[in-house]
Amino acid sequence: MEQNLDQLVKELSKLPKETPGVEFKRNNCDPQMIGRDISALANSATLLDKSHAYMIWGVDDQTHDILGTTVNLSLEKKGNQELENWLHSLLSNNAQFELHHFQIEGKEIDLLVIERAQLFPVSFEKVDYIRVGSYTKPLHDHKSIESRLWVKLHNNKFENEIALQDVNPTVIFNLLRIDLYFDMLHIPQPSDMEATLHYLKEDRIVLLQDNGLYSITNLGVILFAKNLDKFPHLSRKALRMVKYEGLNKYTIEKEFLMNEGYAVGFEQAVQMLSMMLPSKEEVNSPLLKLTELFPIPAIREAVANALIHQDFLVTGAGPVIEIFANRVEITNPGEPLVDIYRIIDNPPKSRNEKLASLMRRLDMCEELGRGWDRMVISCELQQSPAPRIVVYEESTKVVVFAKLEYNNMPLEDKLWSLYLHACVMFVQGNAVSNSTVRKRFGLKESSAAVASRLIKQAVEKGIIKPVDIEASQKHIKYIPAWS
Repeated sequence: MEQNLDQLVKELSKLPKETPGVEFKRNNCDPQMIGRDISALANSATLLDKSHAYMIWGVDDQTHDILGTTVNLSLEKKGNQELENWLHSLLSNNAQFELHHFQIEGKEIDLLVIERAQLFPVSFEKVDYIRVGSYTKPLHDHKSIESRLWVKLHNNKFENEIALQDVNPTVIFNLLRIDLYFDMLHIPQPSDMEATLHYLKEDRIVLLQDNGLYSITNLGVILFAKNLDKFPHLSRKALRMVKYEGLNKYTIEKEFLMNEGYAVGFEQAVQMLSMMLPSKEEVNSPLLKLTELFPIPAIREAVANALIHQDFLVTGAGPVIEIFANRVEITNPGEPLVDIYRIIDNPPKSRNEKLASLMRRLDMCEELGRGWDRMVISCELQQSPAPRIVVYEESTKVVVFAKLEYNNMPLEDKLWSLYLHACVMFVQGNAVSNSTVRKRFGLKESSAAVASRLIKQAVEKGIIKPVDIEASQKHIKYIPAWS
């Protein structure tokens, strides 16, 4: 926050009184007082959902008149140590602040810009402080405030963080597809700039700063950026798509990078993906006809899930789609938040709640938890193996397969497909039978023994169980083992 400092001070001076996030001083620069106030103001900023708090020297704390000061913290010392270094040595390591000295109409102003507390409260000399009205108090003396602060700290999400600050509305419109925001929400875009910005502030795409300028949030960038390269710390989150020749990664045929925000580029990426997917020409058709080898709805859902549920805090990695002749692998940073064996029936859970909510309103996805149901059913309709989930230390891969004859499926994929079939049937109020298994895998009625053998293997593995163990072999049905 190097610019508009004079405007910032003037705006803050208009406050009717000091707030938990703003402290006015004239000439008092006692080091102990400053250390306690940095702790208190940083913690208060988090409580107030503010990115910064401020200590201002040169403004009267009663009248808020700009009078000037003799203080210059960058020149102050505590003993033989520079004050800034001394403060850092006694503050917790999550304390971040900047010193600024400048003039307003010839009057000296000293400004301390303090970043909000993150992960845990900011402490001074191992004590956490908070602002109560215009007073600095130990946090442990105010248990209800302490509880609310910890809730805020735990809920501090990637989407809320600032991607770019100190920008005016013109820059916002230059960097983000604001028109698309209104188009996708089916809302007429106001002709008035302030009315337009009202919507963006309500969805926390942009935030109004204390100096009258704006910040663009990570949420705004990751969805509506015209070019992610303009935001270096987010550029690696661009969706990358690679098509390989054959079954391995030896030769790359095509490569595509969705360098826009997800809302901007998603449909184009899905269209590009459809064009890259292998297909089969129907030789017996009188007209040229191509048959899709892959369950497209399953792939679309998997891609949307990868974008929504990725862990943005995993650095140096982003969502990747890799296309092979027989499979599509969709990988995203972060591990699943639910047990993969309960992926069908568990309530939906997202580590990026604001992103998921806004993408739902933009009709890019849904939050009803039906994504995996639809993926599994899509694969069943095409009689391809169910999507495979592979969990690594810091990433998750979903593998969607092309149509594959039962006899060519690995046993592992047969059992996993049967298990997910049982899960989908169960949440629909039904159960698995020999006939549903045959239908699921495209087996003929004469292959009842084949279906029975697979069911028996699934029971022995402990992933499904009989509904009624007393039922006759012909009428016995099965449900997931956890039910």
